[in-house]
Amino acid sequence: MAISRIILGVTGGIAAYKTPALVRRLKDRGVEVQVVLTRSAREFVTETTLQAVSGLPVRDNLWDKETEAAMGHIELARWADLVLIAPATAEIMSRLASGSAPDLLTTLCLATEARIAIAPAMNHVMWVKDAVQENRRRLEERGVHILGPDDGDQACGETGPGRMVSPDDIVASLLGPAAAHPVLSGKSILITAGPTYEAIDPVRYITNRSSGKMGYALAAACQEAGADVLLVSGPVSISPPVGVKVLPVQSAADMHAAVHAHLDGADIFVGAAAVSDYRVADISRDKIKKSGDDLSIALAQNADILASVAALSDGPFTVGFAAETTHLREHALAKLEKKKADMIVANLVGKDLGFDTDDNAVDVYWKGGEQSFSKRDKAMLARDLTTLIVERHLEHSHTAMTAELPATMVRD
Repeated sequence: MAISRIILGVTGGIAAYKTPALVRRLKDRGVEVQVVLTRSAREFVTETTLQAVSGLPVRDNLWDKETEAAMGHIELARWADLVLIAPATAEIMSRLASGSAPDLLTTLCLATEARIAIAPAMNHVMWVKDAVQENRRRLEERGVHILGPDDGDQACGETGPGRMVSPDDIVASLLGPAAAHPVLSGKSILITAGPTYEAIDPVRYITNRSSGKMGYALAAACQEAGADVLLVSGPVSISPPVGVKVLPVQSAADMHAAVHAHLDGADIFVGAAAVSDYRVADISRDKIKKSGDDLSIALAQNADILASVAALSDGPFTVGFAAETTHLREHALAKLEKKKADMIVANLVGKDLGFDTDDNAVDVYWKGGEQSFSKRDKAMLARDLTTLIVERHLEHSHTAMTAELPATMVRD
């Protein structure tokens, strides 16, 4: 659904000084913005400034007699396509996670049926605290879209994760890029993400630590670049990217079937999912009861999704992922050759990289070339990878087209 009306909640963090610029960016994209201030936000930004840039009176009081005579907060909650809180302090995250509603902004969040997005901003020590991270996880599980935070210098003079993402990045994440000619306009992309669950019995399964964040970030980046994106997702606990169709699956067999059922017409396939190589050969119909003996489970090999797509004679440009713990380049190049993929995106897992993290660093390989991307936020990395995929896809298409031309035309 297109976003044309946004409630911008501004809370009491120093990053509130960036909100007039954020309102301008949103207005430049044709979005109507209704600003809602918390009491603490007034310490950092003025109502006059925000009213001037938004063109609407700023709201800040749940008990405003004039607006509440007609249940104004309910009307406002229904008006919005999206509620965006930027900056979002640790306090507001706690209130949202607990369902507390002591002010107008939190009441709107409970009363709205619109999607909610927040851009956290706080000291880096606060951000990594268990209580804050637990609130982040609870909000993500409820479908709240969390933007950032970025890592860098902070107003307190310290450095670390906790900076509010820039207004430009917030707008791009929510509305897509403002480019007049999106580079993937008219293209269809199928992406897999997340882990797969391989059942042992009705209550147990085999899986891995993939969070799905990289695949979801790639889906969002491709959608921002103008593509029609279908995301085939294993079980994850993150909210779907705005504007992306998500097809949930459980097992590797489910994912294989879903990919091939929807592959027709796809220009690019990105296999970012951490697919289980093996499944349980004989799934127990009943829960396996504990006994005094060791338990052995026979495993059978799953169908290889990436190789099966790459083997299609008229298939899409195929991008695979390789998560390794050692010998990254050697294993990635071997996978590129064995799977017959067009590109392999490889990363080391562990040491705060890859699974269960917001950052990643990757090396990308293709026939005759490679490129490295240093550690960065997965959303930023996804945009960089999308740019590279587009470049390689265009080069691949040009090469294939040239190969089909008569020799005289190629020489000419």
